[in-house]
Amino acid sequence: MGLKVNIPNSIVNTLPIIFSLFVFLIIQIAEAKIHRHTFTIKSKAYTRLCNTKKILTVNGEFPGPTLKSYRGDTLIVNVINNANYNITLHWHGARQIGNPWSDGPEYVTQCPIRPGESYAYTINLTIEEGTIWWHAHTQWARATVHGAFIVYPKNGSSYPFPKPHHEIPIILGEWWKNKNIMDIPENAKKTGGEPAISDAYTINGQPGFLYPCSKPDTFTITVVPGLQYLLRIINAVMDEELFFAIANHTLTVVAKDGLYLKHFNTSYLMITPGQSIDVLLHANQRSGRYFLAARAYSSAFGAGFDKTITTAILQYEGVSLTDELNQNPPVLPDLPSYNHTEAATRFTTQFKSLRSGNVPLKVDTHLLYAISMNLLNCSDDKPCNGPFGKRFSSSVNNISFVNPSIDILQAYYRRIRGVFQEDFPRNPPTKFNYTGENLPFPTRFGTKVVVLDFNSSVELVLQGTNVLASDNHPIHFHGYSFYVVGSGFGNFDREKDPLRYNLVDPPEETTVGVPRNGWTAVRFIASNPGVWLLHCHIERHVTWGMNAVFIVKDGPTNLSRLVKPPPDLPSC
Repeated sequence: MGLKVNIPNSIVNTLPIIFSLFVFLIIQIAEAKIHRHTFTIKSKAYTRLCNTKKILTVNGEFPGPTLKSYRGDTLIVNVINNANYNITLHWHGARQIGNPWSDGPEYVTQCPIRPGESYAYTINLTIEEGTIWWHAHTQWARATVHGAFIVYPKNGSSYPFPKPHHEIPIILGEWWKNKNIMDIPENAKKTGGEPAISDAYTINGQPGFLYPCSKPDTFTITVVPGLQYLLRIINAVMDEELFFAIANHTLTVVAKDGLYLKHFNTSYLMITPGQSIDVLLHANQRSGRYFLAARAYSSAFGAGFDKTITTAILQYEGVSLTDELNQNPPVLPDLPSYNHTEAATRFTTQFKSLRSGNVPLKVDTHLLYAISMNLLNCSDDKPCNGPFGKRFSSSVNNISFVNPSIDILQAYYRRIRGVFQEDFPRNPPTKFNYTGENLPFPTRFGTKVVVLDFNSSVELVLQGTNVLASDNHPIHFHGYSFYVVGSGFGNFDREKDPLRYNLVDPPEETTVGVPRNGWTAVRFIASNPGVWLLHCHIERHVTWGMNAVFIVKDGPTNLSRLVKPPPDLPSC
């Protein structure tokens, strides 16, 4: 076309450029598709678990249906609530640019969908690519209401690794034998103690081979020797981080939270609730059967947790199906011990972004959030079931979050007063040795937010504490991904620790584990207007109040402002 490198001196010279851009935009628009789905929430007697009981399901499936799309697509998911409980859904890892109305957390960005009602969520995919997931965001419904969400590269693009011969979603979950999951948080609230511990972890809905009732339905992967497989692993567990491994096989980590990483090999994963990790598996071992297995990583001293092991089977094609599994069981992998913090840290410190040079270098907003377990006095003369006769609580900067009666987003958009306060502390109200011993850390209830200017550059330091029991907290930020520029043990040192930041290729994540008795520093640009939740993805901590909310102001243009609420938005 004879395009010039220098700036054209006439409109005529710009026409080829304009035409090229116009054609490019048409192609991009033509490539993007709208996918429509219907999710029907209902209680179903699920017979494939070890006992027949009713659980909440989506379209009768557990785990729920897998969503598949391409980068840049739009999905419209009509959710019909035929259950007896309120429900909302969250699209975990989707940014929802300018559209928090479809983000999902109840009483933060929407009122719940009541029984007998429906709501259509719109998910506009932008930079997401890889494995994310979806789950309920009301009470404990996500224990069974969840599923994989796969975002493929755009047509004409490819993975930044050799294309696998096959891909397999693997969802790690939990199973309660004789309990109604939806009653668990309310029962815990009444007693003040810990919620009921699960009876087993699951892989794709089954506890696995080690449970006689589950053995016939154990999830099995059949592989062809020499081929490569992409495992899309999601931790949908409610209350524990997990170690995961496949016996005798090395895994190559290629992505996390729908964002690509520099590849590294490992013999095990440590995956927190809320995280998704993509790994390549090369079927290069001796023909036979091998266990996939997962068990808890629980770093909080004295806390109760499920100590079981869930399994699935990796079987090489050609192995005789007549082999008696009971006589020749598969080989179990060597998993780190339950409290092996060193193994957890060794794994997570290998994360590095595949892209370099995108982390914000200048920061104009500094925040320090101390995340803590707490104890509260009981409301009557009877002792509670928590330590010292008290009840469990949790907080961020001494505030235990309380859901309002109308969602914060609607109150912000419609300027309804009295729903929330804009005085959430940007630093702990009292500075102390957060990781010391026997610490008092009083908490108070509130519905408070931090307001951020549009396009402000933010550094948020998440500081773990040892107030009641230190733990590895998986913190998830709705509406954003962030760069994990630093992490360490002990108290964050504002003078020394930033000197060790990785500002070149830090991992970009949406859910990060804050180490036991340690800290994690993340950076992001507040470029997505709206109301966004930050919370621990351990469900008992959320139930007790470990939540915080950001309001990001509108930007100067129509494209940088909140979209209008949809007409079918549920009412409170």
